[in-house]
Amino acid sequence: MTTTPTPQGALAGIQVLDLSRVLAGPWCTQMLADLGADVVKVERPGLGDDTRQWGPPFLKDAEGNNTNQASYFTACNRNKRSVTIDMATPEGQALIKRMALQADIVVENFKVGGLKQYGLDHASLRALNPRLIYCSVTGFGQSGPYAERAGYDLMVQAMTGMMSITGRADTEPGGGPLRVGVAVIDLFTGIYASNAILAALHVRDNATNGTGQGQHIDMALLDVGMAVLANQASGFLATGEAPGRMGNSHPSLAPYQDFPTQDGNMLLAIGNDGQFQRFCAAAAQPQWAADPRFATNTLRVQNRTELIPAMEAVTRTRTTAAWIALLEDKAVPCGPVNNIAQAFDDAQVKARGLAVTLPRWKDGEAGDGVAQITGVASPLRLSANPPVLRNAPPALGQHTDEVLRELGLDAARVAQLRSGGVV
Repeated sequence: MTTTPTPQGALAGIQVLDLSRVLAGPWCTQMLADLGADVVKVERPGLGDDTRQWGPPFLKDAEGNNTNQASYFTACNRNKRSVTIDMATPEGQALIKRMALQADIVVENFKVGGLKQYGLDHASLRALNPRLIYCSVTGFGQSGPYAERAGYDLMVQAMTGMMSITGRADTEPGGGPLRVGVAVIDLFTGIYASNAILAALHVRDNATNGTGQGQHIDMALLDVGMAVLANQASGFLATGEAPGRMGNSHPSLAPYQDFPTQDGNMLLAIGNDGQFQRFCAAAAQPQWAADPRFATNTLRVQNRTELIPAMEAVTRTRTTAAWIALLEDKAVPCGPVNNIAQAFDDAQVKARGLAVTLPRWKDGEAGDGVAQITGVASPLRLSANPPVLRNAPPALGQHTDEVLRELGLDAARVAQLRSGGVV
């Protein structure tokens, strides 16, 4: 993972106007920024993206004291430039339209019709720039009876049934519907959106039959939430039976879950009969592999109530580390159940360089007490054009003057706009 300007990112030369806030849209545009696109994030003067205030936890200054900058914002705004523009003013709308004229892509996550009053909706901006790829991210999409509703990850996790398959069964202690530990539907929506944008870029620009035209991308959290139900959805559609919560067990595999050990827990992810047989041999329990109730994965799923307690009695006899040492050279998937601190301390995580510290400003901090920010590296590994991690997530309005100069505004005009509260 390079932290220098070379090699050039795969999307170098692509201009992105980011009108999105919170997580799904910014996650999408951060992916584009990591791949080399120039992403300019438009924020509200004085306030910025909502997630700048979503703390604790907060970023620390050089002395280790809390600032007023929430760490949430930094998860999805790396490599971007921040400008502050009040789009409710005619002057602000004019500035954003000038930016859209130069942009390849716009990403926004306002409610359906929310930008029309400002002349910044898809139809208005595409009329100015027919090459523009305009991606709208909403809770429920541009059509249907819920189109005008606001949508949030937690709401969609509940509506799609995600919470009905997450957590322990109602009959167990701690049972009941549970959200996933991160806003997984927002994150998946960002990933799907970036894929759709790259497809639209190819349609517009490919050398063989590129159209030269942009298009509108309609991304809905609800659609994505249903899509990422994956095998759970396909199982329901095949049988008509709604799956329920199973804790860490798998509906179609066994044993595939966490197991207690002498000093904690470990995770066994046995996906085929050969792995099960090798586990049984290593655990000195060859009778399990020979038992006709456990001969195949389907039989193990059907008879898991007999198998799992027997396995738990054996897994408690060794420490987690001892089980991992025993199984790792026998092609039996096994690992610790880490907390996040332990995960970042893992040797493989360190070897892959997954924690990256980036500067906030070329010559120090950006006026808010924060000089550098550590975040998670991009998981995209391209051999010729890897992600280029250039800059930490920006301070609010850090690049306003720079971007306005690029639009052709002189210092006097910028000062006039600032005194009027437009920027």
